Amino acid sequence: MNDPKPATGIDLLRTASQNKSTAFTEEERDHLKLRGLLPAAVGSMETQIERVLANIRRKDSDIEKYIFLSALQDRNERLFYRLIMENIREIMPLIYTPTVGQACKEFANIFRTEKGFYVTANDRGRVREILNNWPHRDVRIIVITDGERILGLGDLGANGMGIPIGKLSLYCACAGIRPEQTLPVMFDVGTNNDELLEDPIYLGCKQRRLRDEAYFSLMDEFVEAAKDAYPGVLIQFEDFAADNAFTLLQKYRDNTFCFNDDIQGTAAVVLAGAYAATKISGIAFKDMKFTFLGAGSAASGIGSMIASALIAEGLSSEEAHQRLWYFNSKGLVNRSRENLAEHIQPFAHDLPDYGFLEALDVHQPDILIGATGRPGMFTQQIIQKIASIKERPGIFALSNPTSRAECTAEQAYAWTDGKAIFASGSPFDEVKYGSQTFRPGQGNNSYIFPGVGLGMMACKAQTIPESVFLESAKALADTVSASDLDAGAIYPVVDEIREVSLNIATAVAEHAYESGLATVPRPEDLRSDIQSMMYDPTY
Repeated sequence: MNDPKPATGIDLLRTASQNKSTAFTEEERDHLKLRGLLPAAVGSMETQIERVLANIRRKDSDIEKYIFLSALQDRNERLFYRLIMENIREIMPLIYTPTVGQACKEFANIFRTEKGFYVTANDRGRVREILNNWPHRDVRIIVITDGERILGLGDLGANGMGIPIGKLSLYCACAGIRPEQTLPVMFDVGTNNDELLEDPIYLGCKQRRLRDEAYFSLMDEFVEAAKDAYPGVLIQFEDFAADNAFTLLQKYRDNTFCFNDDIQGTAAVVLAGAYAATKISGIAFKDMKFTFLGAGSAASGIGSMIASALIAEGLSSEEAHQRLWYFNSKGLVNRSRENLAEHIQPFAHDLPDYGFLEALDVHQPDILIGATGRPGMFTQQIIQKIASIKERPGIFALSNPTSRAECTAEQAYAWTDGKAIFASGSPFDEVKYGSQTFRPGQGNNSYIFPGVGLGMMACKAQTIPESVFLESAKALADTVSASDLDAGAIYPVVDEIREVSLNIATAVAEHAYESGLATVPRPEDLRSDIQSMMYDPTY
């Protein structure tokens, strides 16, 4: 099935991918039967962006801005993406973290138009058939969630559709993936959130979550259907609960073109931050130690990647894992603990049951990493303790959205007398402390996954091994400038994210060619070839 031919008249004005609204020229208005359907003035994309920004800035709340932007995407796709690209620092927090968390919580209330694809338990046996209902055939990237662990907000069921929609908007804006080549998918197998089950306007399946074989067999059906419908499609798993996240990644990583962003994307961006932090602290990466508060899928994924990077620096596997200590709600993860999840077992060391402050004294970490989903977990006592141990301590408060961060940027700088190397998952404003103005680094996955997706698509890799994410972390760390470091930032300014994505795409594609992952010949100028693929939403 081919995409529809260009529309005319009112149908054209209602086709988001083709609409230019007031920017249609006089000649186009005659040729495309638009005469009389638009105001007389012919505008430009620049004046349209100016008008849109003025409208956004008049809104009283971020959720109202989110709704406004969603409506813009529905009526003028190119204007939506050009707006993001030219104002990404202002717009990204509105279309993704932290606002997307609120949008997911209110998804049924703010639902306007259909933007994604839903697979439910009732579709078993006919998933491939219903994929034909999606209007585009050249789908290159799917982002799928089951809504069980949305950011730090927990089980939001089908309301979690806001996450795939937001992620794919970033793929388009940050890495130039064409919108019609993306497919947001909600794997709606129910919810265990009683509030949603009792909510009369909840839009998802009102049943308890499928588990075990019923769950995994339906996912098998979807994955095989997607691979058949869209050969070579990249599947990104997003916001699954830890057990399912690891099980699905292990199940598909060696035979399917896929990755899990919470496990691998998060890990790569944190590893990049650790690499960049060495330029401030002066401590070599191979000598670093890390303490984690939180031991879920994101935290263990980060640890696994850091361990792989330490092994690449010459440490043994045992030495690398000893550098990482974990705490969860039950205390220190050690070998005396029973019923530890499989993904955290490699980090269970032969240690006494130290308390957290005591463990900081014994382990003396260079970087403290929070992945708890619980605000305020990095107390003043904890942060001052690590500051007494290390001259330039790394404080990575990674939980999303901003309201869930383990501490604020202001707290990290104030409680360490401006010595902290701070990073967070969601954005914080600049902080003035003493005579210095700090720009908190945002360790957001959007620095990693768009470039990885673009690079892997460009070389038509068949799988995405861990080494790809190690390369992406190095490439991201290499983009951090001296001016970034002077401002205390271990990530580049978000305004440069499209260039960062191109750098990462080139690096991972180069790695794919060198390691035999690529399935198409290497172009003479790899970077230029990838850049030529990037969607440019202008008219």
